[in-house]
Amino acid sequence: MNVHSSKYKCTECGKSFRNNQELTRHRRSHSGEKPFECSDCGKRFTQARSLVMHSRIHSGEKPYKCRMCDKAFSETGSLNKHMRVHTGDKPYKCHMCDKVFSVSGHLNTHMRIHTGDKPYKCSLCNKSFTASSNTQLHKRHVHSNIRPYDCRYCGKLFKTHAHLKRHVRIHTGVKPHSCRHCSDRFTSRYKLKRHLLKSHNEGTWLVCHICQKQFIHKSNLKTHLLQHEDVKPYVCSECSKRFCTAAQLKRHQLVHSDVKLFYCSLCDKNFKYKGSVKPHFKKCFTVLGFRRLIF
Repeated sequence: MNVHSSKYKCTECGKSFRNNQELTRHRRSHSGEKPFECSDCGKRFTQARSLVMHSRIHSGEKPYKCRMCDKAFSETGSLNKHMRVHTGDKPYKCHMCDKVFSVSGHLNTHMRIHTGDKPYKCSLCNKSFTASSNTQLHKRHVHSNIRPYDCRYCGKLFKTHAHLKRHVRIHTGVKPHSCRHCSDRFTSRYKLKRHLLKSHNEGTWLVCHICQKQFIHKSNLKTHLLQHEDVKPYVCSECSKRFCTAAQLKRHQLVHSDVKLFYCSLCDKNFKYKGSVKPHFKKCFTVLGFRRLIF
């Protein structure tokens, strides 16, 4: 037994400490006292150590380096988490489905799949999500019209670099996803999963109980069921026409808008609809004398 455990004991919570200095630091968590202030931004801290780590945000100091890839971090905890990328260590296990994670925060987010908890709500449509990052992605994809990423081959615009990267594979022919049962390769994980289900009977189809139509992803089945139930929550602000999905509404809204999101990268002509770009692009290739079309 620690001889100091009863002497240095917090009267608020009963926790014991080795010395008076540790007890003094701990008491600040109850009193709210924060004597250490950052000279750059004014943020205050209960412990000097916390201020030192915070100050590295302003200085850019990263004293803890990975011996495997030389990536640097401001805290030892961040370095330890990063090392799991190299070691493959995943110490956090879900007791519901045995899925494992390298970071405790990822496990906490994953557990919401089982509990159904969605604490993060979109301020524009009240749709809820299990993670705050998913809320931000939702706002960008559904509520924003900003498309900063354009395809150099056909001029199609995208909201994220990931979407552009997947699209470009249509033109380049790159197929990074390979089947473990045969030599077939695919441009996306979705197409690979569909192939595994159709050709190798690997996985489980999601079946509509009304018309028996099969789906790969739960989200697609959920959207499909809305059509049977005649649920159309998305309303056009111009003509009040209703739609089952946000994507259907966005396509419809082009009727009322003069915005032309698609353009030909050869002549810079703009188009309202995606389907108009491809035939025009082929004509441009012919006129300019290109021998081979990339479509």
